[in-house]
Amino acid sequence: MGKRNRAAVVVLGDIGRSPRMQYHSLSLARQAHLNVDIVAYGGSEPHISVSEHQSIHIHKMPQWPTFPRNFPKILRPLFLILKPIFQFLVLLWYLCIKIPAPDCFIVQNPPSVPTLVAVKWASWLRHSAFIIDWHNFGYTLLALSLGRSSPFVSIYRWFENHYGKMAHGSLCVTKAMQHELSENWGIKYEHELDISKWPLFCMINLLNFSGLHHSRKSMMISKNLNEPYGLCDCISNGLLRADDNDPNLTPFTERVGTDIFLKENRPALIVSSTSWTPDEDFGILLEAALMYDRRVAALLGEDDSTGDEVVWEGIRDGKEFLYPRLLFIITGKGPEKEKYEQKIRKLNLRRVAFRTMWLSAEDYPVLLGSADLGVCLHTSSSGLDLPMKVVDMFGCGLPVCAVSYSCIKELVDVEKNGLLFSSSSELADELMMLFEGFPGRCDSLKSMRSNLMERVSSVRWATVWDENAKPLIHKVISERST
Repeated sequence: MGKRNRAAVVVLGDIGRSPRMQYHSLSLARQAHLNVDIVAYGGSEPHISVSEHQSIHIHKMPQWPTFPRNFPKILRPLFLILKPIFQFLVLLWYLCIKIPAPDCFIVQNPPSVPTLVAVKWASWLRHSAFIIDWHNFGYTLLALSLGRSSPFVSIYRWFENHYGKMAHGSLCVTKAMQHELSENWGIKYEHELDISKWPLFCMINLLNFSGLHHSRKSMMISKNLNEPYGLCDCISNGLLRADDNDPNLTPFTERVGTDIFLKENRPALIVSSTSWTPDEDFGILLEAALMYDRRVAALLGEDDSTGDEVVWEGIRDGKEFLYPRLLFIITGKGPEKEKYEQKIRKLNLRRVAFRTMWLSAEDYPVLLGSADLGVCLHTSSSGLDLPMKVVDMFGCGLPVCAVSYSCIKELVDVEKNGLLFSSSSELADELMMLFEGFPGRCDSLKSMRSNLMERVSSVRWATVWDENAKPLIHKVISERST
């Protein structure tokens, strides 16, 4: 059977929230010169480079409905059993009927059930190659809610293992996962695609982050700053109180004529992207923010009635020091968002403010490139995957403080591009250390950003994809077409 010059990218999830699969789609179209059919759910819009590419076609599947509020509890088990059956049939319909026959299917895992089963069946029926991009293990995510001893977790793992072995090629995000698949799952690699360390955003040229001006940041977020999670906070009641209607003043910049200047007393901007799920303990960040708030007050001998200034000065060991206010912007959607927003309202923070936002694929990297620090709370259900949000932050030249777990050092080089923490107290220590003297000093923060920008300028996704993914894809396609 001859080559069809087509590839299908399969995601049983929101394609707008699957950046790595969007990058694969762009590389397949641009570098492998293939027509690409993306089969996924709708929800969030993908990046404009994907949605407007002439060779990329997005097919949005219907989703299984959520529980109605008054749905009888006795029927919920039946509802949950029918869900994967519905998903399986919809997937088969799209992969076998709705889209043209591809040379290969590239599927994101997890979820594994029924995705791997459906894609394997479709690849057999359409004589196509079957490639899995392993982001994590699905059975470990299921175990977060059911427990490792659950028979459903064991069944799920069997499906993931059985159909994983049937793939004609595999890609994964870490060397630790590659070793696990090779040694314990019997899945061998001929090409390593360790693309987890590379600045993905640079591939699609979203911005020249080294030249990004903070005025863009100010315009983008200022409209949301007057919506505090309490009666008042240090942003709404301090910085913007007198300047709401002045277009030349923002919390971060001041415009004089045609020139825009960064304020010396601006708050530090910290970004954390989260899916608001149990594998990311957002409580750690809240506790660390509270500790920072109280520690600065204690150092300066202040009580809770003070704190109207933007930056506090003091003397410690004969040395002048400065600590800024901190503005945390939390991006993402997920089930636990409302719960934590309620907790934020009760904290009564004086020197720290929180805002939650959902940004478009175009605005998100603008925020990352404008921030002073990123925080990652991902802990990994398997201990073998890496948070792609950190990859995005690094691609924008943003240093990161990340939760420490088994293979995170494959990504975070401590004191070179970020720091690791295991508790809220450790994160608070790092915030105190990194932002002492902000914005003029902060040598550690500046050094890490400099290291990242040097790497961003020398490494691109396209190069790594060409060297690793492209040969594997061409190989499996050639084998299936002969």
